[in-house]
Amino acid sequence: MKKILKIIGVLIFIGIFIGTLIFLWEKSRPETIIYDTIGIKIDTIRKTAIATGKISPRNEVLIKPQIPGIISDIYCHPGQMVKKGDIIAKIKVIPDMSALNSAKSRVNQAKINFDQIQRENNRINTLYLSGASTTEEKEQSDTELKYANEELIAAQNNLEIVQNGYSSQEAELSNTQIRSTIDGMVLNIPIKVGNSVIQANNYNDGTTIATIADLTDMIFTGKMDESEINKLKEGMPVEIIVGALQNITLNATLEYISPKATDENGIVMFEIKAAINVPDSLFLRAGYSANAIIITDYKTGIKTIPESTVIFHNNKTYVNVLNNNSTSTTQTFSPREIKLGLSDGVKVEILEGLDGTEKLQGQQLQTR
Repeated sequence: MKKILKIIGVLIFIGIFIGTLIFLWEKSRPETIIYDTIGIKIDTIRKTAIATGKISPRNEVLIKPQIPGIISDIYCHPGQMVKKGDIIAKIKVIPDMSALNSAKSRVNQAKINFDQIQRENNRINTLYLSGASTTEEKEQSDTELKYANEELIAAQNNLEIVQNGYSSQEAELSNTQIRSTIDGMVLNIPIKVGNSVIQANNYNDGTTIATIADLTDMIFTGKMDESEINKLKEGMPVEIIVGALQNITLNATLEYISPKATDENGIVMFEIKAAINVPDSLFLRAGYSANAIIITDYKTGIKTIPESTVIFHNNKTYVNVLNNNSTSTTQTFSPREIKLGLSDGVKVEILEGLDGTEKLQGQQLQTR
């Protein structure tokens, strides 16, 4: 039994000894690192800036009354298309009692004056027919009668305007009929039948009857940080991504950059606007939130490499190029100085230093 135990102990010792020798031999071997190799691609690089904002009509009009009163009828609803001159609503005028009394008094005075001049004109015409009056007297009397008649008509029209807001002679031009001033779609009607409305004056903006806009001419309005604003120029292409419209990108053109900044919670921002090219098949609603991707620089068909392969040292740029004598198990790389061009943060353009056939050192894959 003791002999067996001795043999087992010797075998364990030999095993430990051999294992130690193998471990020391593995540790003494030089470490081999295998890297991924990356080729040079002919690609496109776009440099962009992003702004957040919303979609709005270029021409949005607030329709307001020209006289105060009460809404008696509404002839359209939100979402309805209207033409310039279409009647949107009708106002019932509540006359001012002082103005009404003055208008009635003016009519009475004009009627009294007209009746007196008409009687005088009838008398002169009778005398003229009998030869007792001259032609000049008859013509003067006829003229005075015409003046009196015009004054009576004007007084009656004024009374109708005070009472109803319009005269019967010019009903089609009545201020009580609220008309659209542009072609477009009704976006909002904030009033109801029975609401009181007032006209715009020096102390009040007036009551909005309706909001109308042309939804075929839309713009993006957004904000851009001051660190990006100097990269922008009017006329740059813009891609509009609307959050509510999935998988749809709209083309636009930058047309306005604010010359003055605004302070928003301590951040300096500039307003920008871009004209959107809306396809005929797409209905774009006002007020959509959107992001604008402004293409500040663009190059296509250029040699590019991942920016992660570039080494920056002493204001120079290098890449590690795979040597021709390398194998799948043994890789050697040599640094090579290069000149970079346009970069989007992921890919970078190669201007000088590489001809396009080289393989570059990438990420470490394994260690042997």
